[in-house]
Amino acid sequence: MIKAGHVSRVRALYRHILQLHRVLPPDQYVKDEFRRHKAVGSDEAQRFLQEWEVYAAVLFQQANESRQRSTEKAFFGIALPEEKLNDFRDEQIGQLQELMQETTKLNGQFSITESTEPKS
Repeated sequence: MIKAGHVSRVRALYRHILQLHRVLPPDQYVKDEFRRHKAVGSDEAQRFLQEWEVYAAVLFQQANESRQRSTEKAFFGIALPEEKLNDFRDEQIGQLQELMQETTKLNGQFSITESTEPKS
């Protein structure tokens, strides 16, 4: 059984991420990911929420930095540590590849860098 508090936490996070995504080109990825995880077990749901909360915090910080430095090219995202990448299932690796392809083809606005250091 899904608790009401959990549902409201998911909805609040979902709305927050969609609001943050206004600084990015439109895409379906967030909506699809939240839909795909509607019926997962509680352990996977907890991990899903934790990862998206971290994502939202990073995006919020980067969006604010981008607004402050309006003349510079915006940088969004962080390097994915190899340890996390090794934990992914094949399906998740495929989704990550699709996401990379989508984000790099959008008007040439974003590019993949080989840096392994997160931007500070």
